[in-house]
Amino acid sequence: MQNSFSEQLSKLRHQYDLLIQKKNEPDPAWYNGIYERYMHPVLTHAHVPLEWRFDLNAKTNPWLMERLGINAVFNAGAIEWNGKILLCARVEGTDRKSFFAMAESENGIDNFHFWREPCVIPETETPDTNVYDMRLVRHADGWVYGLFCSERRDPKAPTADQSSALAQCGIVRTHDFKNWERMPDLKTPSAQQRNVVLHPEFVGGKYALYTRPQESFIDTGSGGGIGWALCDSMECASTGEESIIDRRIYHTINEVKNGQGPAPIKTEAGWLHLAHGVRNTAAGLRYVLYLFLTDLENPTRIIAKPQGYFIAPMGMERIGDVSNVVFSNGWIARKDGTVFIYYASSDTRLHVATSSIPRLLDYVQNTPQDGLRSAASVQQRIALIRANS
Repeated sequence: MQNSFSEQLSKLRHQYDLLIQKKNEPDPAWYNGIYERYMHPVLTHAHVPLEWRFDLNAKTNPWLMERLGINAVFNAGAIEWNGKILLCARVEGTDRKSFFAMAESENGIDNFHFWREPCVIPETETPDTNVYDMRLVRHADGWVYGLFCSERRDPKAPTADQSSALAQCGIVRTHDFKNWERMPDLKTPSAQQRNVVLHPEFVGGKYALYTRPQESFIDTGSGGGIGWALCDSMECASTGEESIIDRRIYHTINEVKNGQGPAPIKTEAGWLHLAHGVRNTAAGLRYVLYLFLTDLENPTRIIAKPQGYFIAPMGMERIGDVSNVVFSNGWIARKDGTVFIYYASSDTRLHVATSSIPRLLDYVQNTPQDGLRSAASVQQRIALIRANS
C-alpha cells in the first residue's frame, strides 16, 4: 500500500537531507601521490532540490509524482567566491535539455547545495536549443565571464535528419552569478566551436581565447587540436586567425580530439593547463584528462607536457549515459596552494579530486613526455627501473 502524501514527502525530505549532509572522505584504496580521489560524487541527479522535480501540492499532485525529472548533473564550471566554493553545474532534465544551476559548499568537497532557482541565461536573437559546459573565468577586466556551448539544429540539414547540430560559443558575464548579461556568440573563422575558454589576463592588450576549431558537430575534421585566438572585445567578440598550440597526435590519448578544460592556473613556473583528450577504441570513444604547462610570457608555447593521462575513468565512473568518459571544465587554486579539480564521469555525475600546486608542477615538469613509439616507452621504463636499483 502506497504511503500517504505527507508520509512519502517526509521520507523524500529525510533521504535528501542525508545525501546533502553526507561526509566525503578520500578513497583509501587510491594512491598515486599526485592527487586524491574521493569516495562519493559531489553532485548527482539526486542532489537537485525536491522543489525542482516534484509538485509538492497534495491537491494538484495527490500521488506525489515527479513532474520534471532530472537525468544527470555534471560538467561544472568552478570559482571561489566570498570564501565559498561555487559550481555552475550542467543539469540535464529527462527531456535532454541542459541548463545551468549554481551549487555552493563551504569546503569544496561535500555538503554542496543548490541555490533556490536555476540560472536564467538570456537568449540571443536565434534562441539556443541547448546550452552546456560553462567555464567560469574571473578576468582582469573585473568581470566574471561564462563561456559555454550553444547548440542549435543545423538549418541546412534535411527534414529527415533531426540530429545534425551547430555548436558555437555562447558568452555571458556577471558580478553576482544571479544576473547574467548575454553577449553575441563568439565569431571565429571555424564553422563550429566547442570547449572555448577565456584566458584570465589580457595578452598584448587583447582578450585571449583557447578554441577548438571543428568542421562538424561531432568530428573535428581538419581541426588540429587546442587553438588560440585574440579579440578586441568580449561585448561583440570576433577573432582573427586561430593557431593550434596543442596538436592531436596519432596513437596518443588525444588522437581523435582534444580541448581545453577550465582556464589555466597561473603559477611561478608557467600557466598550468587541464585538458581532455579523446581516442577511439573498439568500445567507442574514451575521454581522459591531461595536464601541460605553458610559458608565462607566451601562453601559446608549451614548456612541459607529461606522457599519458592525468585522470581516467575508474570503476563505477566508467558507467553512465556516455560511458568511459571523464571531463572537466572547472578547477580552483586556493591561496594556500590547494587545488580542487571537478571532473564528471560518463556524462552522469560530478566528482572532486584534490592536489596542490607544488605536486602538480612536480608531476608536469618531472614526468617524461610521450616518446611516441613503443621502443621509446620501453627505454623510459628501463631508465626508471635502473634508477630504482
